[in-house]
Amino acid sequence: MILEMPQGEIFTMNWTNICEDPVLQNIPYKIQTDKWGNILMSPATNEHGIYQAKIISLISTLKKTGIVISECSVQTKEGVKVADAAWASNEYIKRNMGTNPYMEAPEICIEILSPSNTKNEMEEKKELYFARGTLEFWICDKQGNMEFYKNTGKIKHSSIIKDFPGKIIIDSF
Repeated sequence: MILEMPQGEIFTMNWTNICEDPVLQNIPYKIQTDKWGNILMSPATNEHGIYQAKIISLISTLKKTGIVISECSVQTKEGVKVADAAWASNEYIKRNMGTNPYMEAPEICIEILSPSNTKNEMEEKKELYFARGTLEFWICDKQGNMEFYKNTGKIKHSSIIKDFPGKIIIDSF
């Protein structure tokens, strides 16, 4: 993101500047950038957050190695994209600890559809994450139905977390 200061000087914001900017830290929107560094914001609903928390909890229960990451930033050719959740192996974490955003995608990147998301947007993010090395891309729709993808196309279930369910059940719905 490029800002023109009152004196006419130019200030360029990178992902670290965006993350550290106190004005942007507490907004109720998900922040990403486009390929020119412009900030993109999209609101997330409470249901989105519930599905995100449930997915993270399920992965933590089912996969005893690696780490689950919420709001995982990945530098892509189209800017910084932020997966709602991701799973990374211990080896991935060792290679990438301290990097922000990650220059390679974790093994699993997960998106939860929001009212503002389009199918085309999810297709683009899927391709961007695969281009950065993710092994699987998951989508959770607004009813909790899960779709799983490898770079070769849709798969029936995750091959990394084999017991992950095809539908997220939220008990209070």
